Amino acid sequence: MNNFLPFNPKQMPVCKINNAMKTTTRFLVVLIACTSWMQSQGQQAKSPVQSGDQYFAAGEYYTAAHLYGQYLNPSKKQKTAARFPLNIKANRAAVSNQNISRTDILFKQAESYRLANYWQEAAASYKECAEKDPSQYADALYWYAVCERSLGRYAVAEESFNQYLSTAAVNSQYKETAEKELQTLRYIQQQLARPDSILITVQKLNASNSKERGLFAPVHIRGNQFLISSTQADSVQVNGINPNHSRLFYATLNNGSLEEMKPVTLSSTDPMNNQGSAAISADGNYMYFSEWKKEKGNTVSSIHYVIKQADGWSSPALLPLVNINGYNSKQPFCSADGKYLYFASDRPGGSGKFDIWYAPLKSDGTTGEPVNAGATINTIGDEQAPFYQNSSETLVFSSNGFSGMGGYDLFAAKGSEATWKPTENMGHPVNSSRDDIYFFAPEKTALLSNAIFSSDRGSGCCLETYRISKAAKNKLLTGILLDCKDNTTVANAEVILKDVVGKTWKTTTDANGKYVFDLGNGTYHDLTLTITKELYIETASSFKVVNTDESDLLTDKLTNTDLCMEKKPEEKPEEILVIKAEDVVTLFFDFDKSILKPAATGKLDSIYTVMAENPSATIQISGYTDGRGTEEYNKILSDKRARACADYLVQKGIETGRVSFVSFGACCPIEMELINGRDNAEGRSRNRRALINIKKD
Repeated sequence: MNNFLPFNPKQMPVCKINNAMKTTTRFLVVLIACTSWMQSQGQQAKSPVQSGDQYFAAGEYYTAAHLYGQYLNPSKKQKTAARFPLNIKANRAAVSNQNISRTDILFKQAESYRLANYWQEAAASYKECAEKDPSQYADALYWYAVCERSLGRYAVAEESFNQYLSTAAVNSQYKETAEKELQTLRYIQQQLARPDSILITVQKLNASNSKERGLFAPVHIRGNQFLISSTQADSVQVNGINPNHSRLFYATLNNGSLEEMKPVTLSSTDPMNNQGSAAISADGNYMYFSEWKKEKGNTVSSIHYVIKQADGWSSPALLPLVNINGYNSKQPFCSADGKYLYFASDRPGGSGKFDIWYAPLKSDGTTGEPVNAGATINTIGDEQAPFYQNSSETLVFSSNGFSGMGGYDLFAAKGSEATWKPTENMGHPVNSSRDDIYFFAPEKTALLSNAIFSSDRGSGCCLETYRISKAAKNKLLTGILLDCKDNTTVANAEVILKDVVGKTWKTTTDANGKYVFDLGNGTYHDLTLTITKELYIETASSFKVVNTDESDLLTDKLTNTDLCMEKKPEEKPEEILVIKAEDVVTLFFDFDKSILKPAATGKLDSIYTVMAENPSATIQISGYTDGRGTEEYNKILSDKRARACADYLVQKGIETGRVSFVSFGACCPIEMELINGRDNAEGRSRNRRALINIKKD
């Protein structure tokens, strides 16, 4: 059972018991815990309130809440001393301090539930306090509103915050934070209305007992293998000590489920410590993990590392330089390039409480001196759980110091080491009004296309792990077509876009020379453009993005470098063509076409005349293409061009036996298609041809 977790919910995940189990197990668990406490203290049984105060001071908030509940709502069975010795003094002196009212105890219970992240129960207790004595318990109304916001009941939360502000004294301790909470609610409403939410799917990963024990901080090992943190009951239990501790597990991610969970065997100097939130070095030889415990109600955490051995892992050792006496370090992450260890720490030199730090990794598994990630990343609040994707140069981390949806939100910042672009909230539905922490995405993928993260947004006890799938945004490709000579825009030109596998799109430039292609949300590579217009030389170019506008949440706009076309030289009036029998005639074709042009049919008519005058003459036709396109495609196209010439002559009456043809594809160009690395469009056009060789016996 996961009821006595020795860590602060604002520093590490705090588990709660599953709703379905609460009604049957709460009292028994609390009774056992309190009995163990009294046995360990070796003293006379205390009242539930006294015991609750002791558990509260030790940070055992869930147990404290139920001990206060014993006083507030004693059952008949609890009054029977023989069966329930815990309450042997309940009818005589339930509370040692007679000045403490029932509402005081109710407020303590509300505080305990809130600190244990039991928002529903905390909200009910705070509300009752505020209704019983609104003047004495004005703060209860504030915390009731916080609970309602955490539960996603935003309208009730807003009403309660406004009510608190209208009645709170000028010097009220929560006046400023209540105003910030109203800003948070406005931000939440904006996020809920984001149009790109339809692109994102968030689904909880299935795992055995994750609701009762929690499942958080996923760390990729290889393939579909992960390290993950969860709680586990100790094999040996000590009176007065929480019997459940966080441990590391190996797990296999399979079709939305974490399966085959197997504990990671790690020795510890103190078995009562918690271990979790791990990282694996890029070469797989070192593992780093957080270890933490409670000391006088505070969480004390440090980072340890172990070395891979033939039979498992070495004994853990404190990581030098990363840990400082009197301060906390936690949540290590190793960059995929093996260069840095990122972590969270409240060590001196930071911006606030916990900050993101990084340290260069050494070949022996230790690090160099840590460096603070800087004021762009860190705030006066808490930043934690860093993750860095090398392929996109993006740092993802969790923070309660930036504007967000409440609790901890996930944020992203592009850059590297100490140079970062402004931090951005990752938005709804990645973030919720609860705590969203511990992010992972594979390298060389879009950050949110197939990621996993941890959140306590569900109905389970604590942090569980979720998968994010974000569909790609639509893409608009746009550009401007100009006249090469005078830079005026060219309208009504046909623009053909083609990708590497042959998929094509066609459009026409508008009056301003602009062309636009809507590619949907597909993925395309090596895009090329071919542009044709009457009186202009055909132009071909690759698509080169010079600007990307991502401001639209559903569509990215990619702008191509400006293109220009050259006008054809003015043609002199054609003289009447007279072809002799010994001539070789050349016919030219448009790009990717085998249709005979008027000039070509004129030449074929002259060839027909020669053949009619020389009944024994024969012709051989050879077809060619330029260098664009695949070899197979060009072979087919050159064949079509040769056949077009042959078919024209046969239809005019030349016997098929006097005509032969052969296809050469892109063979044997007569002009250079690239000059100094630049496309030679005019030369390329002269290679798209058919040669007709007339033979006279």
